[in-house]
Amino acid sequence: MFERIPRQICLTIAALFSLVASAKAQEARKPIHLSVDLREATKHIFHAKLMFPVAAGPLTLVYPKWIPGEHAPTGPIVNLTGLIFRADGKQIPWRRDDVDMFAFHCQVPNGATELEVSLDYVSPSGSSPGRENPSATAQLAVLNWYTVLLYPQGAKSDDLTYVANLQLPAGWKHGTALPIANEANNAIEFQPAILTTLVDSPVLTGAHMRVIDLSPGQKPEHHINIAAETEAGLEVASETIRQWRQLVAETGAIFGARHYRHYDFLLTESDNVETDGVEHHESSDNRVPARTLQDPNISDALTDLLPHEFTHSWNGKYRRPLGLATPNYQEPMKGGLLWVYEGMTQYYGTILSARIGSWTPEKLRENLAWVAAYLDQRKGRSWRDLEDTAIAAQILYSSPEEYRTWRRDTDYYDEGTLIWLEADTIIRQESKGKKSLDDFCRKFEGGENTGPKIVPYTFEDIVAALQEIAPYDWKGFFTQRINSHGPGAPLGGIENSGWKLVYSDTPNDNRASNEVAMRLTDVQFSLGFLVRDSGGENGDEISDVIPGSPAALAGLAPGMKLVAVNGRKWNSDDLHEAIKQAKDGQEPIELLIENEDFFQTYHVDYHGGERYPHLEKIAGKPDMLSEIAKMKAPAVVAPKE
Repeated sequence: MFERIPRQICLTIAALFSLVASAKAQEARKPIHLSVDLREATKHIFHAKLMFPVAAGPLTLVYPKWIPGEHAPTGPIVNLTGLIFRADGKQIPWRRDDVDMFAFHCQVPNGATELEVSLDYVSPSGSSPGRENPSATAQLAVLNWYTVLLYPQGAKSDDLTYVANLQLPAGWKHGTALPIANEANNAIEFQPAILTTLVDSPVLTGAHMRVIDLSPGQKPEHHINIAAETEAGLEVASETIRQWRQLVAETGAIFGARHYRHYDFLLTESDNVETDGVEHHESSDNRVPARTLQDPNISDALTDLLPHEFTHSWNGKYRRPLGLATPNYQEPMKGGLLWVYEGMTQYYGTILSARIGSWTPEKLRENLAWVAAYLDQRKGRSWRDLEDTAIAAQILYSSPEEYRTWRRDTDYYDEGTLIWLEADTIIRQESKGKKSLDDFCRKFEGGENTGPKIVPYTFEDIVAALQEIAPYDWKGFFTQRINSHGPGAPLGGIENSGWKLVYSDTPNDNRASNEVAMRLTDVQFSLGFLVRDSGGENGDEISDVIPGSPAALAGLAPGMKLVAVNGRKWNSDDLHEAIKQAKDGQEPIELLIENEDFFQTYHVDYHGGERYPHLEKIAGKPDMLSEIAKMKAPAVVAPKE
């Protein structure tokens, strides 16, 4: 472009460009200061101020869009408000990009060396399902740093250093994995951290908090930080603490190394935030309903939450699919390997629940039976393979419940459990019991103790590492399962482990805990539908209907409301009783349904009685599943009351 300009002028222009680039690079190396004020968190608003080192000229700042662990562009930009830019004490204009709603352009005036940005984050109020769920209540708050910051467009998160400080409401305590420099009078100054670490280190804070040491006298340290709406919500049985401590020991036995300086479980117990779990390298953000730690029905349904999120420190945070190892939070993530990232983690969340003793062997089998049964009737697999559910993760997390069986959901979690169970059994068979999937994890995700770091991998890396553990056609094995269209779920692992899927009228242990925790009535294996308890006076919504089931053949569809069963206002117990009575009769079950202000009675011609999935032992086959579920680390003794 300079061919018609004198050479000396070209050199001068090039030198000027070089100086500008050098100045901007120097500014980028200086830390960015971030101050967050949570004193109005009880009003669902977080205040933040950032100080950017800058040079004169155009500057674009961006709000995080692709959030690690959420596998989707879920940065809550709609909740960003009060955005003001200042330089040299004067407000300067900014303009949102016409295409990228997460980008803000401004012109830094001559002579300015700092840009001050103030903003507010408005946390949704009330408990509402979705990726933008509430993170603050009258008694507690969870601060995810990505909600209250901007960073220079195009910069790598590893190349930016932030110095953060936080102001808490009076009397509130906190828990976080982020190292602290100073703390006084509810003000916390954190040690400088790269943006990657900052975004990966949420803070849990509240008026009622408790910290429990999960590895007394050991290095690295492990703690669980519990925040609840009341002091009563902090009560934890000594057996539960023992299980958590056993979890630390069992992960050590599996992976043989730890890739964090210390680990902090952050556990929020409240009905005013949505149940959720998000993994981080040195911590995890776990949110459960109120009284989860006191009510066995609720805790039983969520017992695999902490094992799942903890496993992610190795599988997902340390070793990460190449498509998810993006340089910043604007680069799109590719989820094709989520059946490894989430699927194998779900498998270990399930198995670790048994190894630490929070699930009995019987409960483990009931869980696997339930998972296998609901996936086995996924009619959506006829058009969509498992890999597509992983690729489409960014849109599936917000998909509605209606027609979930036909649509397919984020099935790579539970179907991943079945696939990795089968892989585990194959390794054990091929090695004649000398090796297991634990050996793969120790080799692939263990290694040496390190601090937080990301080591990306590809599908070929997974296959090669498994091949070293137990020679087999692993490429063909996984390709067939992630690209298969059925007709049913991959049940080879259950059968290899010595069991088979059967149905009977004996309730599955999952039923009671799931119906309480998830507020639903589940008759999907008999009549073929699920009802969500919406608290409505005129019926509750049918959240899904299994294609080809008796309910579907009778004409029921998702979105309709169930009003009455056999002429009586419906409730869960009466529906189950109607199914039992119909087994010995010839009359169909009558369901009064409301469909958008119109009422109609549907006749469901079903006489098969209650039907629940279970695992039944295969005669003559070794019980490999029980061997897989055995505790691998020395037993931890429960603390004294």
